Amino acid sequence: MTNQNKPKILVAMSGGVDSSVTAALLKEQGHDVLGVTMQIWPSKKAFGGCCSLEAVNDAKSVADVLKIPHYTLNFRDIFKEKVIDNFIDEYKNGRTPNPCIRCNQFIKFDHLLKKADELGCDYIATGHYVRIVPSPLTPLPEGNKNGYNLLKGKDAKKDQSYVLYMLNQETLRRTLFPMGEFTKTEVRQLAKKFNLAVHDKEESQEICFVEDDDYVRFLKENCPAVVKPGPIIDMTGKVVGRHEGIAFYTLGQRKGIGHHMSLPKYVLRIDAEKNAVIIGDQADLLAKELVAADLCYVSGQGPIEPLKVKAKIRYNSVEHEAVLYPLEGNKAKVVFQQPQRSITPGQSVVFYQGGEVLGGGVIN
Repeated sequence: MTNQNKPKILVAMSGGVDSSVTAALLKEQGHDVLGVTMQIWPSKKAFGGCCSLEAVNDAKSVADVLKIPHYTLNFRDIFKEKVIDNFIDEYKNGRTPNPCIRCNQFIKFDHLLKKADELGCDYIATGHYVRIVPSPLTPLPEGNKNGYNLLKGKDAKKDQSYVLYMLNQETLRRTLFPMGEFTKTEVRQLAKKFNLAVHDKEESQEICFVEDDDYVRFLKENCPAVVKPGPIIDMTGKVVGRHEGIAFYTLGQRKGIGHHMSLPKYVLRIDAEKNAVIIGDQADLLAKELVAADLCYVSGQGPIEPLKVKAKIRYNSVEHEAVLYPLEGNKAKVVFQQPQRSITPGQSVVFYQGGEVLGGGVIN
């Protein structure tokens, strides 16, 4: 540590209220705070989002108010390689990616830590709504065999543990999440207290590198090959329509598949090899199990025997009772107590016990 009494902390500042209050609180606590904003998309793309030109300017304004240094870091190449290219490839292969998880895994909690080392920082901090127990700012208690635990945030409506399941012990040891102890309402009140102009700034909900959240337009512009018409097929194998490209469909979707017989139909599966969209009834969307790959466990060690967990298959869903069965090749089978709707390849499944995040993986 650069100074045992005054650690140096690099705060990832998106220009939003959460990361701004994170920097303000750490500064108030007496830490040596340095703010950085990541540029991840070409500068000519000046639309809104967590890493836009507007975000950079807002972050700089907050840093001026707090009287802390602020830098803008160019992460464009690594972001394109790890996030954007994967986003395009997944859609080309008939899967539905989660770019925020990829960004967290490879950019915010990997590349950013490397930058922290270059800048002589002891810790990084972000505005995510999760908690680490015990705090990295205090040494692990003697005899602690569990290391650092990743817990849900205090505000259940804002909890972001689903997108952080890949964090490991070394990352947790050097990461701070002050927002995990607050509700969103409390955070906005703190922003007012610190005289931050972003206290009432609206949250960005869209994919940060996709203008107007129009991913269809984005894919057409950046990967014309995905715009390849093909058949829409029912469960009997009959061709019942045509689609404009498999990238524009995801499991459970109704829109864009036309009207077939008297009952509404839904996308059940996407066959990339045949460039086909398979449709069926709503009941056909239900499944009790899935296989996940590329598993990450917070403790660094996955189970060797079946384990009862609660599993969550998308960001805005709730957890459901399940049993996790470890498989070879860093994979696992997850069997739910009750059937789940639209288990979507490319999305992540995250495992919990109580309020603790065990880990997760990508659905095959």
